Amino acid sequence: MSKGRTDMEVGADGVAVIAVVNPPVNALSVDVLYSLMGNYEEAIRRNDVRAIVLIGKGGIFCGGLDINVLGAIQKNILEKVKVDYIDAMTDALEVAVKPLVAAIDGLAFGGGLEFSMACQARISTPMAQLCLPELQLGVIPGFGGTQRLPRLIGLTKALEMIMLSKHIRAEEAHQLGLVDAIVSPEELLRAARHWALDICESRRPWVRALSKTDKIEPPEQAREILKFARDQAQKRAPNLKHPLICIDVIKEGIVSGPRAGLRKEGIAFQELFFSDTCKSLVHVFFSQRATLKIAGVTDLGLMPRNLTKVAIVGGGLMGSGIATSLILNHYPVVLKEENEKFLNAGVDRIKANLQSHVRKGKMTQEKCEKTLSLLTGVLDYERFKDVDLVIEAVMDNVKLKQQIFAELERHCPPHCILATTTSTIDLRLIGQNTNCQDRIVGAHFFNPAHTVPLLEIVRTQHTLPQAVIDLLDVGKKIKKTPIVVRNCTGFAVNRMFFPYTQTALFLLDRGMDLYKIDHACTGFGMPVGPFRLADHVGFGVALGTGMQYLEDFPDRVYKSMLVPLMIEDKWTGKASKRGFYMYEGRRKAIPDPDTMTYVDKLRSMAGSSTDPELVKLEDKDIVEMVLFPVINEACRVLDEGVAVKASDLDIASVFGMGFPPYRGGIMYWADSIDAKRVHAMLSEWEKKYGQFFRPCSYLSERAAAGVPLSAATSQAKARL
Repeated sequence: MSKGRTDMEVGADGVAVIAVVNPPVNALSVDVLYSLMGNYEEAIRRNDVRAIVLIGKGGIFCGGLDINVLGAIQKNILEKVKVDYIDAMTDALEVAVKPLVAAIDGLAFGGGLEFSMACQARISTPMAQLCLPELQLGVIPGFGGTQRLPRLIGLTKALEMIMLSKHIRAEEAHQLGLVDAIVSPEELLRAARHWALDICESRRPWVRALSKTDKIEPPEQAREILKFARDQAQKRAPNLKHPLICIDVIKEGIVSGPRAGLRKEGIAFQELFFSDTCKSLVHVFFSQRATLKIAGVTDLGLMPRNLTKVAIVGGGLMGSGIATSLILNHYPVVLKEENEKFLNAGVDRIKANLQSHVRKGKMTQEKCEKTLSLLTGVLDYERFKDVDLVIEAVMDNVKLKQQIFAELERHCPPHCILATTTSTIDLRLIGQNTNCQDRIVGAHFFNPAHTVPLLEIVRTQHTLPQAVIDLLDVGKKIKKTPIVVRNCTGFAVNRMFFPYTQTALFLLDRGMDLYKIDHACTGFGMPVGPFRLADHVGFGVALGTGMQYLEDFPDRVYKSMLVPLMIEDKWTGKASKRGFYMYEGRRKAIPDPDTMTYVDKLRSMAGSSTDPELVKLEDKDIVEMVLFPVINEACRVLDEGVAVKASDLDIASVFGMGFPPYRGGIMYWADSIDAKRVHAMLSEWEKKYGQFFRPCSYLSERAAAGVPLSAATSQAKARL
């Protein structure tokens, strides 16, 4: 756990400068909090101190509460840190007899921003970033932020910042009134000292945030704003309670006054602190960081090489999405296609992706054109002679990929990493006609590649650790969360989730309404149900993937002819605007009554009848029946060493498949249910419906021994 401290130095001008020292982001650890309060109380007592400046060492003000403190308190390791004590600290800053000014550079996040709002003024540098991200961890701002922010910038903007965890830069913060002045980094400390002395000598007003009322909207308007915020929160995440609690806390301060609001904030914060949602989101936070630790790769002392130029083969949906991610993050990209028509289509997709950023206000038209200038379209391999990384993104056809990799070996420099985006084909097969298997690696992006945050990096027994290190670095630079897995059919993510749609097809064949299945899954928190997912992926891809699984895992693939029947009539999913849903415009999906024609035809061909017991299942039971086989397959992925850590599968499920992060990921959720229950239900379904539901040995052994599914192998063996 982080130590950290604060240092205090009193200048000849009578200003005490208290600096937070806890690299890398000056987080508020236990030691920092106690040291801060100790130095602050000393500054208040000392006669030679007239005013105080709070600053962060090393160009960062404060990254917020140390997440390790949050995790430790949840596990009851720490008894001495009380949230109400920290709340009392911020209160003490605001009512102090000596003025306090925050000098903000770099980050002012969470508790750091809340501490600054308790000061009498805030001076920042131009590049400072301010944010209250607490809702992302299942809590609310707990150090007075719900009460002070609305009084400093108004209710509308405060709700936007808090509810969306929105980052704002210094210029916007200054316009809103959250920052009082912007100065250069070199001038920051001097300007903050002067400002503090000006307050002390009444040349500037002594502002206490909790006493401000000029920014708060009139009562009727405030009610409408709060109601709108509540409606939006319920629409975004209907299963989450803490956003609604946050709105209630803010409302309490508006209706009953800031002191009542602070009391309600403190109670709510501590209750949420120990909630399952908070524990799940904290688990995801730590698990996301743990993906960068790979035994036998990141512990070898290797440094990432500077890959400055990337080439992509294939400008379809996947290739154009990857190219968009790369150029948005300043990588020059060479995009190759086989003819002018396909190349122009690929470039047009990339242009459309960038224009979407312009429409949303994320970039200017000038920046869009500058970004697009990093892209070069080609029809041959001439420009590949100086690239550092090639990403092949063509259709999953073994012979085609083998041909491309043979060409890449001939045309690319010997240091160049050769990556494939395949989601199903064995990497050894792809590179078998080359002599460079040590630099062949999987770079499995997820559609749309420029928005889905997961990057699945796949290594074979031949892949050099350096290639993995380099790809991890690229992933980080293009803002992806990477997981490193071993080579197998479907790798980790697709293999783990292939039962998701297959179980849904099983239920559909036995009389259940397909839209009821999708509704149950989205009600649980999945972004789309299995049938909408099949539409999105496309029936051609789904069928090809299914055939691959049937070949490799024949004992646990549910065989349904529904998709082939629909493909015969050129129903291919969202791309053809006809699938399990009809599609109007770009996004809107509408239940398609004609789909039942195929369902009825299939049931007639198979001679299957409706199963009354399955048809009557409640949403909760449907979710378990669809997702327990996913847990079962995830256990196999762990058991085979495809993924090394259960937490990597949690991140894979959250960032790749949209599994609700507030449930902690697929393995964390499984452990919250208990392995014994998962095993018992699968065993019961196996008896009724066949071996598709058979529990794997990993699950059976751990359920019998009472060992969590996510426990490390050594721990499991010890207890077994």
